[in-house]
Amino acid sequence: MDRGLNKVVLVKRRTRYEELKKRYNTVEQARFYIEHLGADFSDYEREDAAYNSALESVRALVRPLARLQEIDREYLPNMIFGADDIVIALGQDGLVANVMKYLSGQPLIGVNPDSARFDGVLLPFEAGDLEKLLPKVIKGSFSMKSVAMGKAESKDGQVLYAVNDFFVGVGNHSSARYLIKHGKIEENQSSSGIIISTGFGMTGWHKSVMAEFRGLARAFNLSPIREPSYEWDRRELTFQVREPYPSRFTQAELVYGKVTDGESLVLTSSMSENGVVFSDGIFEDAIEFNAGMEIRISVAEQTGKLVTG
Repeated sequence: MDRGLNKVVLVKRRTRYEELKKRYNTVEQARFYIEHLGADFSDYEREDAAYNSALESVRALVRPLARLQEIDREYLPNMIFGADDIVIALGQDGLVANVMKYLSGQPLIGVNPDSARFDGVLLPFEAGDLEKLLPKVIKGSFSMKSVAMGKAESKDGQVLYAVNDFFVGVGNHSSARYLIKHGKIEENQSSSGIIISTGFGMTGWHKSVMAEFRGLARAFNLSPIREPSYEWDRRELTFQVREPYPSRFTQAELVYGKVTDGESLVLTSSMSENGVVFSDGIFEDAIEFNAGMEIRISVAEQTGKLVTG
């Protein structure tokens, strides 16, 4: 197949081995630190070797078919993807989700670098599968799943997307204070923060909070709480307030609800400092959420396209 104008963007990440090497300057220093703690440094080496073997395989399979551009995950916020780019994420589920929220409908292929070590719902392929898969994607004859995303927009124009969930709260363990408004209901609240999940993210942070709810229901002999589940493409978000604290000045009634397509959950910060909004567990590209800042959270117009075959 002629490479023509085909372009593939390969998103990669540093392994734990590379992170340790960066932190301690040399492999020897990293090995000394890990083994001094009684851990097995060879496990880090095996993971690194497997990842780099998969990386070389992906390169070898892509280059005959398309122009290849590589980018590290840390530079994603500054990357401008072409409308016709094909994107490959080589890593775990978290990397695939992190890449997806920076795309505008480009097909995304999740490649598992080490299937013996990693298991993920967003990683349907191994490196060798690209030999047959990539020509199909280039021709446009591939199957895919659509993934509905969330959108957080600040009053000053900052925008952040989420594939799994948003967290709105404080960057440490202190309480978050804010005004929450959903439809015609609004409350001043003090809590450990708010989680807003997509349909895909219902198996993430949302699941852990629901486990707490079900445990409390059993402890108080209440009726069983059914955990909701949604399709990845369902255009609806679910919000949960974590540990709301009722007081003379704060309420705790508006603690769970749905944000359907066309609606917004509006949050206004009452905190002087440390307020944040981040998505998918990535703190580095958070939006500051301090006194007076208003955040509107809704279903995003754009959807992710995950290649499935």
